[in-house]
Amino acid sequence: MTSLTQVVRKGGRMSFGVTRGVASTWTGTLSLVLVGLVVLAVAFAPLLAPYDPLAQDIQARLQGPSAEHWLGTDTLGRDLLSRAIFGARIEMSVAIPAGLIALVLGLTIGVVAGYVGGRTDRVLVVLMDSMQAFPAVILALALLSLLGPSQRNVILVIAVGFTPAYARMARASVFVVREQPYIEAERSLAAGNLRILGVHIVPNVIAPLFILMAINIPVAVTIASGLSFLGLGVPPPEPSWGVMLADAFAHVWESPWPLLVPAIALVLTTLGFTLLGESLRDHLDPRLSGVRGVTNG
Repeated sequence: MTSLTQVVRKGGRMSFGVTRGVASTWTGTLSLVLVGLVVLAVAFAPLLAPYDPLAQDIQARLQGPSAEHWLGTDTLGRDLLSRAIFGARIEMSVAIPAGLIALVLGLTIGVVAGYVGGRTDRVLVVLMDSMQAFPAVILALALLSLLGPSQRNVILVIAVGFTPAYARMARASVFVVREQPYIEAERSLAAGNLRILGVHIVPNVIAPLFILMAINIPVAVTIASGLSFLGLGVPPPEPSWGVMLADAFAHVWESPWPLLVPAIALVLTTLGFTLLGESLRDHLDPRLSGVRGVTNG
């Protein structure tokens, strides 16, 4: 039995035991702590942030950490801690919807390709291969140059770039599930394709896709921040970490804090979700080395 088969068969049994399993290693515990901090920032940003992230105070520009501004201020006197906290909300509002859209699209394409097979499978595989031939960042830049910079367009562009990876994994999982004895038993009882897909195929295929989504969240955050840094993502003055980095770059010699704060937030968020995805993968099946994030960028 392949490692993929084992993961597919575990699809309906993910529970609090998964959390305990992830927390059984120090890297898993670290990932839960870091991701937990991000979740708190996203959920309670207005309560946690000491200032309005857009409020300016030119008299306090480029200050270092102090009792009034714990992490200092940026070039316009805006509180860096507040902007970093609200920045987490912005980055997650891009990464998570992009991952969910890619998961739904990839699941649909992969299930159709794997279950129907034949010419349909070949056409969809060629389409996904053609999309993966372009590095994710290059594809994002090309699409955004046509669509224009906005948060919605960044979500769509990242989702399109991620879809082939989800489709390939879903297709491979369908090949495993459709050969199981219980599928043949359903067919012998004259069960329709919709019942087989809805009751057996999709529930068993979707679990590995959520693992892939967890691994790809830091990739999405990095791409979104990079696009904002280049002026193609979330537009200023919104406190995206990429926007904060772009604003701080020209003044790094005057004060390093406007650059360090979003950079550290980005690194810790990326580290947390990367470790979480790998811990989930290793807990569900230590041999599942094939589940990786998007690597064509």
